[in-house]
Formats: sequence, C-alpha cells, structure tokens
Amino acid sequence: MSTPDARRYAVPAAAGANSMSRGEFIGLVAMMMSLTAMAVDVMLPALPQIGEALHVADPNDRQSVVIIYMLGFSVGQLAYGRLSDRYGRRPVLMAGMAIFIVGSLLASLATGFGALLAARAVQGLGAAAPRVLAIAIVRDRFSGRQMARVMSFAMAVFIIIPVLAPAMGQGVLAFGTWRHVFDLLLVAGVIVALWAALRLPETSHTERSGPLPLGQSIRLAIGTPQTIGYGFGGGLVFGSVLAYVASAQQVFVDVYDLGAGFPIAFGAIALTIGTASLTNARLVERLGMRRVSHTALVGFIILSAILAVVAYAGLADVVVFIGMMMALFFLFGLVAPNFNALAMEPQGDNAGMASSVVGFVSTAAGALAGGIIGHLFNGTVLPLALGFLALSLLAFAVVVWIEGPRGVFHPGR
Repeated sequence: MSTPDARRYAVPAAAGANSMSRGEFIGLVAMMMSLTAMAVDVMLPALPQIGEALHVADPNDRQSVVIIYMLGFSVGQLAYGRLSDRYGRRPVLMAGMAIFIVGSLLASLATGFGALLAARAVQGLGAAAPRVLAIAIVRDRFSGRQMARVMSFAMAVFIIIPVLAPAMGQGVLAFGTWRHVFDLLLVAGVIVALWAALRLPETSHTERSGPLPLGQSIRLAIGTPQTIGYGFGGGLVFGSVLAYVASAQQVFVDVYDLGAGFPIAFGAIALTIGTASLTNARLVERLGMRRVSHTALVGFIILSAILAVVAYAGLADVVVFIGMMMALFFLFGLVAPNFNALAMEPQGDNAGMASSVVGFVSTAAGALAGGIIGHLFNGTVLPLALGFLALSLLAFAVVVWIEGPRGVFHPGR
C-alpha cells in the first residue's frame, strides 16, 4: 500500500521505465553525488606511493592530484546543466559517466605525473555530470524546504562513501598498487552508469516545453543574487573542507603519526556530516533553511577561531584536533544542503543551467581556496585553522550582502 509520504517522494516514470521508490531515488542521487568524494578520498592513502612511483619530490605537490581533479570538475559543471535542459537529464548523464570511466582508465595507465594530472582533469570533467544532474534532478521534483530535506537525506547516504573510501583505498594498497585504486573508481563509475541507465526516468520539464533561450537562462542564473551569492558562499565553506581533505594524509600521518589509523580518524570526522544531514532534515521544515544554515555558519566561525588559538598555543594534539574537526564538519553538514537549496530555490525550469553555474562557482571557489590553504601546510594545523576562519568569515559577509542585516537568521520569506 502506498503511503502519503511515499507518494510525496515518488518519481514518475518515463515511458518504458519503472517508477522509483523514495529510497531508491535518494540512494541513486546519493551515489551520483558520492563519485566526486570517492574519486578524492579513496586515493588519499595512495599519495605517498604515487609520489614515490612518479618521482614527486615535494609532498605538498602531491596535493595537485586532488586540486587538478577539482578544477576539472568545476569547469565541467558549466556545460552539463544547459545540455541537460536541452537534451534531457539521462543522455547527458550517460555522456558524463563515459568521460569519467575513460579518465579513470587513463589514470590507471599513466606513466608520469603530468599524464596522471591530465587524466585526473578528464576524470573531474566527467564526474561533474552526476554532481550537476543530481541537484537538477532533485530540483525537478522538489523546491524550497522539501528540496533541502531531500538533499539532507541524500547527503546522509552519500557520506558513507567518504567514511569508507580511505579504508577502501588502504585495503586496495594492501593487495595491489596505486593503479588499482583508479581501477576501483572505474568499476564504481560503471555501476552508477548502469543503475542510472536502467532505473532513472527522465525528470526534466524543459524536455517537453523547451529550455529558456540561452541568454535569458544565463542571466537568470548569474543575475539572481540569491543563486550566485549562496553558490559562492557555499564554495567558500567548501574550500575549508577541501583544504582539509588535500592535507589530511600529511596531517594525520606526518603530524600525528597515526599511520594505519588515518582512515579511521578520517572516517570518524566525515561521519559527522551524515549525522548533521539527518539532523538538518528534521530541523529545516520547522526552522527554515536560513535560520539553520546561518546559525551553523556563525558556529563554524567561532569554532575555527578557537581551533586557531589552540593551534597557535601548541595545544592542538590529535584528540583535540579530531574533536574540533568533528564539530566543524557537523556544522558544515548544516550549511551545505541549505545553501545549495537556497541557491536553487529561485530557478524553477532553469534548474539545469542554475545547477551548472552554482556548481562551477562553488567548486572553483572551493578548489582555489582549498589549494592555497593546503599548500601553506607547514607541519602544523595552524594554517588549516586560519584558513577555516578566513573562509567562513568571507562566507558570512556574502550572506549579509544577500540577505541584508535583518535577513540573517530569518526563518524564511
């Protein structure tokens, strides 16, 4: 028997496709989103082996394997949204998945560091498709607080991948080489592509009515302060997370000497985002996206300042650092889905182009900021803490610009 809740989340089938249950829809969206995180996190334990095999002398240069991927990912997002508005979500998703699979194969076969970075850029270009289209598909079906709620559930499922990915990568290295890590990503890409090809119905409204004219579509996406502002603000906060991810292997192995315990610490911190996403799903319909995300952002600023002071005083031992990072990532989990939903809220039938613009702005800002902070690593966690503080303060300034002083913490409009 179909319940009202199940009907509310049901996704109508396209011709010839079976309808997806709420759980399957959220699961597929989460897997589409998680490819990006998996392509970064699963190879973190392999960075020292990659550096040794491909003769990368400076440990900070190994972070380029993460940053180049994210830059390719950010550029790729510019194309997929508009293409999916014109041709539909499914065919564009399949094209992007094919590029991701080819990039994974090229990375596995790379014989030099430059070739590996080029393959990672291709991989990032392909991974942009499932990330952009996951958000567009959710926006096709939901809006406002309901979209934030669905995104929260998807993020709660999605976070399982960053929790497990470093351990998976370390497990692969126990029986193979760094090349097999990219083989694992190739297999993951094939699984997501087959799942979407067999089960995902077409959700785009513009496939029937036609997309907005290109100029109008671009103006609506970049000329809406709420869309571009929350996209950029979310990217600044995401830059904190990316800086942490890029330098996590050095922090936990070189600074805190955790060795094989690195995946456990990394997974425990990442798990707090899933907990926050489930919390957000319960809070957002009652308190509103603005009140929840703005409050969480202020908390992020305060905790970043505390971590900076503790690190400067030399008191940031491994227990303190992990505890502070768990709290910061919990707050990030309250900011990210709501900022995404707020950015997409005004867009309606322009969801594809808007998702591309928001994704590009947020990822490019995050990749550039995260890359700069990651390269400032000096054997302590102080640069990371100061980077968190600076980026979250900038994000709050963007929120004040969008909403005005009276709009901050407002439950909704």
